[in-house]
Amino acid sequence: MNSELWTAIAAAVVVIVVLASSADVRHKALDRRLRRIDRKLDLIMEHLGVEETGPEGMAEIDALLHKGRKIEAIKRYRELTGAGLAEAKQAVERREG
Repeated sequence: MNSELWTAIAAAVVVIVVLASSADVRHKALDRRLRRIDRKLDLIMEHLGVEETGPEGMAEIDALLHKGRKIEAIKRYRELTGAGLAEAKQAVERREG
């Protein structure tokens, strides 16, 4: 009985280790894939001349909206992101609430 218990425990430990290892391998593969996609996206954005807007750009847009200067906020959003008029208008209106 005692040896059967130890065998079952050992088998359970092996299964847990294999599952953990498998999950780690999958996580690393997904992480590598995500990094590749990020690099490709960065290259596309650079090629198109699109600059990523950081929080400072969005803070400026929020400040313009707070002052009631929606058209200027849309114009600034377009300058920061390279978005078209309709896309910029929608994005600013979403921020406006």
